[in-house]
Amino acid sequence: MTPSIDPEIALSIAYARADRRAALETIWALDAQLGGIVRSTSEPMIGAMRLTWWRDAIDALGHGPVPAEPLLQRLATVPGAQEGAAGRLSEMAEGWISLLDPFPLAREGLEAYARQRGGVLFSELARQLGAAVTPAIPGAGAGWVLVDFAFRCSDRATAEAALDLAGPMLLSAMATRWPREARPLGMLASLALRDARAGLGVARQSGAPLRLLHMLRHRLTGR
Repeated sequence: MTPSIDPEIALSIAYARADRRAALETIWALDAQLGGIVRSTSEPMIGAMRLTWWRDAIDALGHGPVPAEPLLQRLATVPGAQEGAAGRLSEMAEGWISLLDPFPLAREGLEAYARQRGGVLFSELARQLGAAVTPAIPGAGAGWVLVDFAFRCSDRATAEAALDLAGPMLLSAMATRWPREARPLGMLASLALRDARAGLGVARQSGAPLRLLHMLRHRLTGR
């Protein structure tokens, strides 16, 4: 397990089948790597260049020698990486690039970010879990990343806009009972819906006991 992994993501992984967890951890590690580039860059052009390198390197997995980069080495071992998974995951970098535009972000930028980061992320995680990629899966992923972004964003107007977009996505995704195979993702989406309803005025402490209990209730009930 990655030492710095978010406790709520860690819990969702822990409730996946044991033989699926390594792949899930690797995909989440990729998301963290791409996000770290955005958060650490002060020059949008340089950040975009770094993300573009990652996009191209991920997309090339399976088409030649794997670069001597530990995370790329791990990604190359993810089931299906050479049969399309890597190409799909490379789109996540495009989503993160959307955040390099000046604040406040336009609605189109937030939608692209949600679709390309969150929709792709949850869809590929679902495949690794052996779950069907129904429309609820990318919708939940898009909503989850918008809520995650909103509570980290320093620009209040952009954060509010992200929550406004996330709410309907998550409501639709959580409208029906989730199948057991997909519930490690539903645990995160159900918590994101709770956060979206509460709004930015309520402090969000990742890993707090009541939050983890909320996730466990979804794991048991699918709602």
